[in-house]
Amino acid sequence: MSAYTATTVPTQFVEANGIRFAYRRWGKRGGLPLVFNQHFTGNLDNWDPAVLDRLAKEREVVIFNNAGVASSSGEVPTSFASMAKNAEAFIDGLGLTKVDLLGFSIGGMVAQQITLDRPELVRKLILVGTAPRNHDAGDGQGHITPETAATFGATYNPPENLWLKVFFTDSEKSQAAGRAFLKRYLSRTENRDSPINDKVAPAQIAAVGEWGSQPGKRFAYLKNIKQPTLVVSGNHDVIVYTVNSLYLVQNMPNAKLILYPDANHGSWYEYHEDFVFETNRFLNESDRIATVTTSAAAD
Repeated sequence: MSAYTATTVPTQFVEANGIRFAYRRWGKRGGLPLVFNQHFTGNLDNWDPAVLDRLAKEREVVIFNNAGVASSSGEVPTSFASMAKNAEAFIDGLGLTKVDLLGFSIGGMVAQQITLDRPELVRKLILVGTAPRNHDAGDGQGHITPETAATFGATYNPPENLWLKVFFTDSEKSQAAGRAFLKRYLSRTENRDSPINDKVAPAQIAAVGEWGSQPGKRFAYLKNIKQPTLVVSGNHDVIVYTVNSLYLVQNMPNAKLILYPDANHGSWYEYHEDFVFETNRFLNESDRIATVTTSAAAD
């Protein structure tokens, strides 16, 4: 398993909750796997191999398509609560009882819900370019941003140039990083994943709307996510506004924030070496903060 890379690891399937989930799993065995939850309209090939393979040197990585996406069967639900239930069934289907969890963009919304549903399942949480729920409070941020609508509504030639606009800023440096990312993104030439169908985007958009307009006290639910959490964003994220990352760390009991400069929604792909360094450090840290607190209380 450890001999594989993002470009060579085979796609496997597991049946759970009546769904045939497509996934890829590789890396160093022995510790907790890191399970990735994907962004809007993304499939198995949309992750950055530079991030996956560097992380896989220290731990197992698991990427998967949730229900109805690309090569997984079933239908895409119109709520992140239902997507989370499917993701939990997938993790259970692999026989995993404890994982570290990463969620990117809408995947971060799913990851939050998984952590709320099954706190015993998640040891540590990484949230990249994402937002809390019931977070619009009338300011429109609970829905697709105007920049997102314009970006995804445009035409690109070749089509993958969409990601230069979604993930990177317009600066020369950021666009150069984007072109390097696209080379990595296209580096898997054999056994690439199936494209998504036309039902995926509308269902995921509906889920974004539902997530952003939930009733209840603003951000109150975040107090219940007690796991150590690393929140990552770009300082110019126009797809999920950067301020949402601040909302997360201000309201979660145990969250740390990293903001990358001159970076849009794909900040962790632009700064992939630093991201992997920070992520490994975060995941390898023992719970010494809790230990110190307990010892101080005992004194």
